[in-house]
Formats: sequence, C-alpha cells, structure tokens
Amino acid sequence: MTELNPTRIVEAALFSAGKPLLVDEIAQATRLDAEAVKAALKELEKEYEGRESALEVGRAGHKWSMQIRTMYAERARHLANMEIPSKVLRTLALIAFHQPVKQSDLKDMVGSVVYDHVHELHERGMITVRQDGITKILATTERFLEYFGVAAADRDGIREFLAKKVGVTLAPKADAPAAAPTDPANPPSAPEAPLVEVPPATVSQPL
Repeated sequence: MTELNPTRIVEAALFSAGKPLLVDEIAQATRLDAEAVKAALKELEKEYEGRESALEVGRAGHKWSMQIRTMYAERARHLANMEIPSKVLRTLALIAFHQPVKQSDLKDMVGSVVYDHVHELHERGMITVRQDGITKILATTERFLEYFGVAAADRDGIREFLAKKVGVTLAPKADAPAAAPTDPANPPSAPEAPLVEVPPATVSQPL
C-alpha cells in the first residue's frame, strides 16, 4: 500500500474542515505529529502562493485555514453554505413574506427572540433595517434573492418556500369585500397600502 503524503493529508483536512484549525486539532484529526503538521502547513502556504488559484492557505492568529482569496470572495459569497439556524431561517422567511414589515409586528409572530434574529440576519446581509420612530422596518436584500432563488414579489413562491424549507404555514389572504358604487365624476383616492399586506402568520411548529 502506497504511503500517503503528509502534506496532502493536511490539505484534505483543511478543505474538509471549512474553518480555521489549530495545529493540535489538525494533528489529532490526521494522526500526524505536530511537527509534521507544521511542516505541511508551511509547504501548503508556499505552494498556494505560487498557484493561480482562487484558494489560499494561510494563518490567522494561531489557526490555519484554506479559504477563498479576497479578490474572489465577493462573487462566490452567495453560494457559500451559511448554515443559518432553523429558527433564524423561519424569521427570515416571515420577513420575506410580509415585507416591508415592522419589527414590532414581527415580534408578535416570533416573540422577543426577534431582536437577536434581526441582528444576525442583518450581519449576514440578508435583510435591510430602517429606523421608523420607535420601531424598525425590515425587508430582504438582493443577497436573499440570490441565495434562495425566491423572487420578492412571488408570494406563492415564498409561501411554498416557507412550507417546504422552513415548516411555516401562512393563512391565505381573505377575499376583499366588494367595492361600493362610486361617482365616476369624483372617484375616491386610492387607500394607502398597509405595511403588512397579509394576515398574521400561523406556524406549524413553535418558532
């Protein structure tokens, strides 16, 4: 049996981890001694520097990682696995369906955890947050559309996304009452659209 190259073993470990690792963590995972890991890391760093590659191997503090070079990171970012926690993902889906939505209205749907969820989603670039008096107005960003492939205006698509991906079921819109006859010479002005255009959400499982 051919003996495996320690450098390639460490390279595979960095690729599989998807996050920065300490030398001891790499050694434990690969069953190589720490000195062999250090030598492999330095070799990989030099090797990737000489490649025309979108990837690089480098050190951040005491940890090492394989990552996308800065010049390519922005274009590849929306394809990355963000691993959004399921409860936060449900909140994001509700924002997408009700947008633009007041944070105070969203709190009625998901509870006080909304503040943590909104902060995380804003940090991830998934939503915009605009101050409006004592509350905030929330809406999804282009990054949400790119990542999930759901059009902001496609309410049926968002409802399907909620049901399949997130486990949230929204009540359908109630039928609008018939309009009263009007005087053609004095048509009424169009009413201002409500901020939340759909009924409150019902959830198939607690958020």
